[in-house]
Amino acid sequence: MTTPRRFVLVAGEASGDLLGAGLVEALRERFPDAQFAGIGGERMIAAGLESWHPLERLSVMGLVEVLRHLPGLLAIRRDVLRRTLAWRPDVFIGIDAPDFNLGLERMLKRAGVRTVHYVSPSVWAWRERRARRIGRSADRVLCLFPMEPPIYARHGVDARFVGHPLADAMPLEPDRDGARAALGLAPDARVLALLPGSRLGEIARLAPDFLAAAALLRTTFPDLRVVIPAANAACEAAIRAHLQHAAIDDPAAQGITVLAPPGPAHGPVDPRSPAADSRLAMLAADAILLASGTATLEAMLAKRPMVVAYRIAPLTYRIVKGLGLLKVDRYALPNVLAGRDLAPEFMQDACTPAALADALQPHLARHAPEPGLLDEYRRLHLALRRDASRSAAAAIAELVGA
Repeated sequence: MTTPRRFVLVAGEASGDLLGAGLVEALRERFPDAQFAGIGGERMIAAGLESWHPLERLSVMGLVEVLRHLPGLLAIRRDVLRRTLAWRPDVFIGIDAPDFNLGLERMLKRAGVRTVHYVSPSVWAWRERRARRIGRSADRVLCLFPMEPPIYARHGVDARFVGHPLADAMPLEPDRDGARAALGLAPDARVLALLPGSRLGEIARLAPDFLAAAALLRTTFPDLRVVIPAANAACEAAIRAHLQHAAIDDPAAQGITVLAPPGPAHGPVDPRSPAADSRLAMLAADAILLASGTATLEAMLAKRPMVVAYRIAPLTYRIVKGLGLLKVDRYALPNVLAGRDLAPEFMQDACTPAALADALQPHLARHAPEPGLLDEYRRLHLALRRDASRSAAAAIAELVGA
C-alpha cells in the first residue's frame, strides 16, 4: 500500500484562499488520496484542507501593522514549522504572504522539505535582487504573470508562469444583465461598485473617501445606484459603521446597497471563485472604484472601467518613499500588464473624493466601456488563461516525481 501524498499549504488572505482552493482541487485530481493541511480560509477548508490557524490571523499589511502583530505572527510561524516537520509533507506550498511564508519556506528547505512559493512577490516593482533570495527559500516559484519568470531566470531561480485562475474562471464576454438581475438592479440602471478593500485597515483608510466620492457623483447623477460588496462579516460591519459615521442612516434611501458576504445562507462556497457578491457587483457596474490589489485584475476580467485608489499608513508611506523602495510608476495590475495607463490611479494624498469623482464621472455618463479599452482587456485576459490551477499542480507534481 502506497503512502498518501501530503501537502501543507499556507495562505495569508482572501485572494490566497481562492488560489489555494483551486490548487487543492487540482492536486486531488492527480493524487485522489492526498492529505492537505496548513492555513486557509473557507474555500480551502471546503476543498479539503485541515486549517491549523484562522487565515484572518495572517491578514495584516504594512510595516506598522505587521510590527503591531509581530509576536502573534511569529508564534503562528513557529507552530506551523513544528507541525510541518512532524507531519513530513511531500511539498510545502506558501501561497503569497511573502513576509510570513518565505522565512518559513527557507527553514523548511534547509530541513529537507521541498518548497514551492505560489504567487511571486512583485519583483518587477520592488528590488529585483530579491529574486535570488526567494530562490533560497523556494525550490520552485509559481508565477501568475508572464513578465515574472524571466526576472527569476536572470538570478538562476526555477520559476514557472502558470497563468491566473481568475482568468480561467471568468468568461471573456461578461453578462452584465444577468448580474444586474441577480442583484435586483434594472438593466438600464446607472451603477457604481465600491470596493474599499478586504482588510479592515484598507477599509478604514479608503471607505470615507469612497463614500464621499459617491455622494459627489449623486449630485450629477441623482439616479446613481451604489453597490458595496463586503469580503467578510467583519468588513461588512466596518462598512456599515462608516455609512453611519457619514450620516447615512438609511443607505437604501440614498441608492446604496451593502452586499453581505457569502455564507451558510448563500449555500456552499465555491472554492474556484471569489466572493460571488463581489464579482456580481463588478459585473453589474458601469464603473468601479476600488482599492489597488488583486481586485483590479478581477475588474479587468469583468471588462469594466475602473478607478484605482490606495492609501497606506502614513509612517509606512514615509519609510517606503524615503528609502526609494518603490521602483514603478504604476500600481494597478491592468496598468502593469498593459505597460500603459488603462485605469486612473490615485495614491496616498492624491486620493481625494473630488479627484475620484472626477475620474469616475465620464464612465458613468457613458454607460458603456470604450471599445478600445474592451479590446485591451480581452487581450490581457487571453494572455493570462493557462488553466492555472492544473498548471500549478503539474509543476508541483514534478517536484515529487509524479
